[in-house]
Amino acid sequence: MNRYKAIALDLDGTLLNSKKEISKKNKEVITQAAKAGIKIILASGRPVPGIKNIAKQLHLDELGGYMLAYNGGMIIDCKTGQVIRRETIPEKYYADIVHCANKFDITTLTYDADGIITNNQNDEYVHLESKINNIPIRQVFHLEEEAQLDPPVKFLCVGEHKVLKQVQSKLDEKLKGAVNIFFSDPYFLEITPQGIEKASSLETLLSTLGIDRKSLIACGDGYNDIPMMRYAGVAVAMANAQEETKEWADYIAPSNDEDGVAHAIQKFLKD
Repeated sequence: MNRYKAIALDLDGTLLNSKKEISKKNKEVITQAAKAGIKIILASGRPVPGIKNIAKQLHLDELGGYMLAYNGGMIIDCKTGQVIRRETIPEKYYADIVHCANKFDITTLTYDADGIITNNQNDEYVHLESKINNIPIRQVFHLEEEAQLDPPVKFLCVGEHKVLKQVQSKLDEKLKGAVNIFFSDPYFLEITPQGIEKASSLETLLSTLGIDRKSLIACGDGYNDIPMMRYAGVAVAMANAQEETKEWADYIAPSNDEDGVAHAIQKFLKD
């Protein structure tokens, strides 16, 4: 009986290649593992609609699996659609976030069930986020009011790094640590609920599944993957991972353009 029972996979830079696609080999190996009863967990900073497309390609809606979206702010069962965890940003901060960004002429976006909602649909970085996740954009006039209809797990302020840094310090000063404010890319300033990261979310999921963390394999490439790699029984970093991320790895797999995920799964599931 295999000692590993679950695999947590980051998407961008890990499971997906540079073209944002799942290779044929990765797809085959993951599908085999899912059919063998291994729990497949797609763990990403992406919004739900941006992970759903990937889950569908892997047939996790039929075979079973889990989406861990917004870096862990939301966990969804792919087969049943059941929401296992949802941590949202407190409503009282929406106006502060949007108005502060507006003062610096910075666009803000968040998400609904279908895709992106934003106060500036023409912004180049809004289009980039739409392209990365392959999801539509919807223009709204008062984002802070629209967001109240479906409380968001994440806001994203997008634009030039030096201006976003000013937005970050202004929000830090105003919200005094009530939310997480960090850069996922120089042009993406993320705002998430306090204490949300992939490891605590995996802990929640594994406890509902009755799986020990030693039975988890975690594959990643970025800084936001370090907590789940430290948490897992086996940590796999891609050859293209950040140097700091590699330091936490038990195994360095080939890059995301060389079927690294498939290699790692085959290596650890063969015994």
